[in-house]
Amino acid sequence: MLWLIGNSGMLGSAVEKILLNEKLQYWATGREADITDYRQIERFSKNKEIAWVINCSGYTQVDKAEAEPERAFQTNRNGVHNIAQFCLKKKCKLIHISTDYVFNGKKKLYEPYSEVDEPDPINIYGKSKLAGEGEIKKLLNDYFIIRTSWLYGSNYSNFVTTMLKLFKEKDTVQVVNDQWGSPTYTVDLARVIIKIVKDNVRQYGVYHFANEGAIAWYGFAQEIYEQAKRLGLIENKKEVKIVPVKTEEYKIAVAKRPKNSILSKEKIKQTFNLGIRPWNEALGDYLNEFPFREKN
Repeated sequence: MLWLIGNSGMLGSAVEKILLNEKLQYWATGREADITDYRQIERFSKNKEIAWVINCSGYTQVDKAEAEPERAFQTNRNGVHNIAQFCLKKKCKLIHISTDYVFNGKKKLYEPYSEVDEPDPINIYGKSKLAGEGEIKKLLNDYFIIRTSWLYGSNYSNFVTTMLKLFKEKDTVQVVNDQWGSPTYTVDLARVIIKIVKDNVRQYGVYHFANEGAIAWYGFAQEIYEQAKRLGLIENKKEVKIVPVKTEEYKIAVAKRPKNSILSKEKIKQTFNLGIRPWNEALGDYLNEFPFREKN
């Protein structure tokens, strides 16, 4: 059996949807099992045979983490330690989701980060996620740490939903043009997670996954706008000017962001014989299935 932790989040809900569609047996928890309290983990798992744990939970509020580092580390380090401790005791295999923000982003543009590159996070969120990775590595051998980037998907606020909202409300939208990465559709990552479980993969370790291609946030916003227009998600008569700005000019963000968040997917593609589709194609699927779309 499988235990999905964090099923109410953006990625966790995508994983659970596939589990349901494929009629796989599993247990799922959200806030009812607090991972920062080991007793709650043990209480929930009592008398359950668990072979796999998928951890999609985490503290993900990048800017807020700068003001409350204790909360970020409590979940992303201490909570992950508890999950790893549980997997060690029960001899479970663990799939844990981490982030591109474990890197400092100082690599040359278009030069992706591979799994052998040395992490060097520049914000509290990245540091807390890296600390969680460290707890897993200290305790377990049978684990998969999957670092991903720029996630968007259903049932959660994300960059795509934010842009669509701004496009409807404003005539001019400023978007950062000097931070590069690869947008990732939760459905595509969820499929990889389930593939690892179904295939009972044993090539443990750290992997990177994102949709193919790289873009700046500004270019991502432009593509969202163009596709949304074609699909009628934005009124055809409404024209929005998308203005590129430098990170230094964008005063809203509190936490530092890496300028280069591009992840190399070569290891995961070769190891699992994966084909990964381009980010703009995945975006098209998301917008077509947009759960609260309002055609004008």
